[in-house]
Amino acid sequence: MRIGGVNLFVDSRRPISNRHYLLTVWPTARRVVGPTGTTNRRESEYGFAFRGLQKREMKGRRVYSLLGILLLVAVGYLNWSSGGGGGIRVPIPWLQPRMGFVGRNGTQFVDLDDGSPIYVNGWNSYWLMVSESGYWMVEMLRRGRAMGMSVCRTWAFSDGGPNALQISPGRFDERKFQALDLVIYESRKNGIRLILSLVNNLKAFGGKAQYVRWAQAAGVNVSTSLDPFFSDSTIKGYYKDFLKAIISRKNSYSGVRYSDEPAIFAWELINEPRCDSNSSSSLLQLIKLFLQEWIAEMASYVKSLDEKHLVTVGLEGFYGPGRTERLGINPGAWAASLGSDFIKNSAIENIDFASVHAYPDSWIPKATLEEKVKYLSSWVDSHINDSEHLLKKPVLFSEVGSQLHVKKNGSYDRDILLKIVYDKVYESASKGHAGAGALIWQLVVEGMQRYHDEFSLVAREHPSTYKLILQQSCRLQNSLKKNENASREINHICMDLPP
Repeated sequence: MRIGGVNLFVDSRRPISNRHYLLTVWPTARRVVGPTGTTNRRESEYGFAFRGLQKREMKGRRVYSLLGILLLVAVGYLNWSSGGGGGIRVPIPWLQPRMGFVGRNGTQFVDLDDGSPIYVNGWNSYWLMVSESGYWMVEMLRRGRAMGMSVCRTWAFSDGGPNALQISPGRFDERKFQALDLVIYESRKNGIRLILSLVNNLKAFGGKAQYVRWAQAAGVNVSTSLDPFFSDSTIKGYYKDFLKAIISRKNSYSGVRYSDEPAIFAWELINEPRCDSNSSSSLLQLIKLFLQEWIAEMASYVKSLDEKHLVTVGLEGFYGPGRTERLGINPGAWAASLGSDFIKNSAIENIDFASVHAYPDSWIPKATLEEKVKYLSSWVDSHINDSEHLLKKPVLFSEVGSQLHVKKNGSYDRDILLKIVYDKVYESASKGHAGAGALIWQLVVEGMQRYHDEFSLVAREHPSTYKLILQQSCRLQNSLKKNENASREINHICMDLPP
């Protein structure tokens, strides 16, 4: 019975009497005591049952408290400021936004979750990791997403020198590594996939020249006439160590290893590989062989570490001297003497897709706009056809750059040239062919002139170019008839654009 909010356990065989019973209450139990101080058996059983119930209640409270703490941690984690500042990080892989890996089916990229084709409208921002401002990086990813772009190509290297990722062979600056972690983490949050380039052919950010200097400083007898980055076993060992460190890295923000990260679209072995063109013709042939073997060896090594991601070379797309019928496609005779060969290099088994660059302003600087248009049309057509019929792989125009030439009517030459590439990619995509996408070089945000080059632009400061980029995103999206979840972000914008 219950008296005054207190449960009173009573032996039904005896009447209730202050002479016979005294109620005593403990915080954890209630029991009824007789005049002799003994406890009736049934009364003891009731008290035991109550204590058991209370223990279960306390255990339940602890479980709910733990779940509450975990929920608070999860909410804090998901809403954590993305500036890379101080604070406690709780990297939980299963809390990351869902995203599928990209694979290849013949000449098409496909989403491995549902097998649907993927065609790319994207951009380059090489500076995402190396910039000193996390705001610039995050803002660029948000703007890319707002324009319907899905892939960004950026550097995952900085070798030697101030603020380098790789200080010396196998030694890394953890702060820079965390900056790369943040780039990948924020990309996934924004639904952007990354092409991560792994070393530079050029000297900027160290490049292959830094690897040679490291070997020389270690006492290695390096033959500079044979372009040792591609041929020397010690230098190749340095590069493989770097590949292993990158691919096996666990992201400090998400807890996801790079090898398991679907926000990585592909690994790019080297940005614009070229061989030493000052060598004699016989040595050049040997160097070309070294480059071909280097690509095959490094692509195979990457695949041994990571079977989930695509691999590409990073070629400019020049045809080698053995392709007589295609030499006229090159921007000049000089292009065949750089040691690379688009078809031969791209045909290597572990290379999943071909890459091509396009810089008519740099490659044929004295040509008229009409001549550049003719050249660029032929350049894009040739590489799409070769990828479709010879390589049987997708081709990505991973750098498309043009200088800012303003015409008298206010239009840009850049828009004319960019539209040629966009139109031909869209035509290929609408047929399900190998032209898999294009990435403009390069996009920046306001206030970062330090990272500008002659091809850089803040997209929203150039409305005609901005509209061209957005139109390409929309028509690729519409042609693929993707499910609404994949395109909800820009559906409302695309509906307002003319076809």
